[in-house]
Amino acid sequence: MMSTIIETDNLTYTYPGSEENAATVALGGVTLKLARGSFVVVLGHNGSGKSTLAKTFNAVLLPSGGTVYVDGMDTKDEKLLLEIRRRIGMVFQNPDNQIVANVVEEDVAFAPENLGVPTEEIRQRVDDALEAVGMTEFTLHAPHLLSGGQKQRIAIAGVLAMLPECIVLDEATAMLDPRGRREVLNVIEGLHREKDVTVVLITHHMNEAEHADRVIVMNDGTVAMDGTPREVFSRADELKSLGLTVPDTISLLRELRDGGLDVPVDAVTVEDCADAIMEAIG
Repeated sequence: MMSTIIETDNLTYTYPGSEENAATVALGGVTLKLARGSFVVVLGHNGSGKSTLAKTFNAVLLPSGGTVYVDGMDTKDEKLLLEIRRRIGMVFQNPDNQIVANVVEEDVAFAPENLGVPTEEIRQRVDDALEAVGMTEFTLHAPHLLSGGQKQRIAIAGVLAMLPECIVLDEATAMLDPRGRREVLNVIEGLHREKDVTVVLITHHMNEAEHADRVIVMNDGTVAMDGTPREVFSRADELKSLGLTVPDTISLLRELRDGGLDVPVDAVTVEDCADAIMEAIG
């Protein structure tokens, strides 16, 4: 049985108000357990609470109420902050905000240097991280000259060099073109598959959920749906009521079924969708 790496217990978070604006409740009692080694996608429209949830996982935000545990450690305990952030690496939407050096290898080395990792080990970690994201040939390049997808892969390498047990990607593909998005997803899926890294992917792109173990749908600061991709995306009408769509594969299958072809409507991946169509047409 898989152990739990992140757990929230009746988690609430309220953004404080100002003279102009009232306080905003972003999370309203979220209780979840995320298994070590899993690939979890968190979906939701803007304002659903998904990014706020992500930021509580490594104590970027501390709960207003309830608790977040990382490997059993309470994120509100300041003495544990470094240990928590060693375990949970964050990659944000804009890679430019995470790049801190003028040379790729120096940027990737930045976090382990701050953690006090010995120089020889840093070199190995940098090499391993760049290899893992397919950016070895860019070791001595200037990050600002890279494409958006390449920059995001460098940002992921910088997190990997910390040797985290879990990577949380908060809308990390939102600013990328389709090619850059595919590059980053390939890296993430490879890390999960080959290195058993726990992945939490926050996104509003439905197709990014096709290889996940679990999909969590947020709405108004609460968990609206939670299950496998097949289970969640088979509830297309409910998703639509939450302002969300379904992956292109599910849309195609639903159209074919409405047109009289006897196909299932829960084949999420392109491969499964193609198999379902081939079987139906004989």
